[in-house]
Amino acid sequence: MAFFNSSKSSVWKQSQPWLDVLAIFAWGVLLIKFWLTEELALLIHPNYFALTVLGGFGLVAIAALKAWHLLPIRRRQNSPGLNQNSGMQHLAASGQGWSSMVVLVAALVGFAIEPTVFASDKAIQRQVTDFVPLAGQSQRGDLTDVTKLEPQSFNTKNKPEDRSLIGWVRTLTVYPEPDAYAGQPVNVQGFVIHPRELPEEYLLLSRFIITCCAADVYPVGLPVKLTKNRSAYPPDTWLEIQGVMMTEKFGDRRQLTIQASSIKEIPKPDNPYDS
Repeated sequence: MAFFNSSKSSVWKQSQPWLDVLAIFAWGVLLIKFWLTEELALLIHPNYFALTVLGGFGLVAIAALKAWHLLPIRRRQNSPGLNQNSGMQHLAASGQGWSSMVVLVAALVGFAIEPTVFASDKAIQRQVTDFVPLAGQSQRGDLTDVTKLEPQSFNTKNKPEDRSLIGWVRTLTVYPEPDAYAGQPVNVQGFVIHPRELPEEYLLLSRFIITCCAADVYPVGLPVKLTKNRSAYPPDTWLEIQGVMMTEKFGDRRQLTIQASSIKEIPKPDNPYDS
């Protein structure tokens, strides 16, 4: 029995460094896989694509280099008289082995689970707004919550019909008077949300903005006035809407609203997030 336990302990100790190699290699391959399958856009901002891909190849290279160094070590360990280690070294190696196992399992879970896009339920949970929070400002307008990026530069020379949904939200952030845009043509794309606080002849057209990674995406959008009940456009349906801007009052708030003249269902874009 003692010999059997000693043999198991020896095999475990010899396999621990290779768990490090497998964990590092798996994470490198996972990052490269996200890049090749174009799933990276669902996880991080495009500004960080190059860094992530380089990191993936770097991890693969580190794993290969570590494996190359382990081969002569394994040969020495199999040589007579070189298999004795202190109890403290054994405990340290055992803890490291379990840590590597956890990291490896996390990578394998990443291979098994396909990244998915946030949908209307998440947008409602995170509270859709019609403005981009300023630096140091939360989505509720105070200065106590998570800091967002500053809105991109405001260019009044852009034609209204050329603005995307995010472009309109950024414009409204800079100059929030809805009457200033009344009658301007609009042509935007986004996914459908059915907010409870809006009447049945209105829906919310929304997009998620990503600033760093999927964990910090936040939804923005504008209400759309329809000529029929919004049940014709189920939540999470992607639409291209043309029309003109108008001002509507919801409760005690005046809000810029799209008066739709043309609504067309479109496929979900490859990159559903804006930045």
